[in-house]
Amino acid sequence: MSDDQLTIDPTAAGAPPADADANTAAPAQSVQPGELKKPAATPGEPLDLNFILDIPLQLTVEVGRTRMLIQELLQLGKGSVVELNKMLGEPFEVLVNEKLVARGEIVIVNDHYGIRLTDIVSPNERVKSLA
Repeated sequence: MSDDQLTIDPTAAGAPPADADANTAAPAQSVQPGELKKPAATPGEPLDLNFILDIPLQLTVEVGRTRMLIQELLQLGKGSVVELNKMLGEPFEVLVNEKLVARGEIVIVNDHYGIRLTDIVSPNERVKSLA
């Protein structure tokens, strides 16, 4: 049996007890990954998504990118200016786990930087970016 298979004890699934005739006992069943599914919610019943609320995600706001040689990097000092690939006024990108999910503009809230989301990436656009 491979590591990605699970064997189910037939007695745990309501099979006849051990004192029943051995010829009538149900054999162990092999379950493939993805076969154990939670029953779908009935129409009109909201899905319970509470189990995903504690999953940590990495949120990144990307200001821009550039490429430079190590020699150029070593010449940088206090006051150096690094030119990025973004134009003035272009929206900043919001990435979750390194995947683009939104765009927005920088705002200041109580002396802290924040981002006001101006565009949420559609699921179709996210799928296209994976290719």
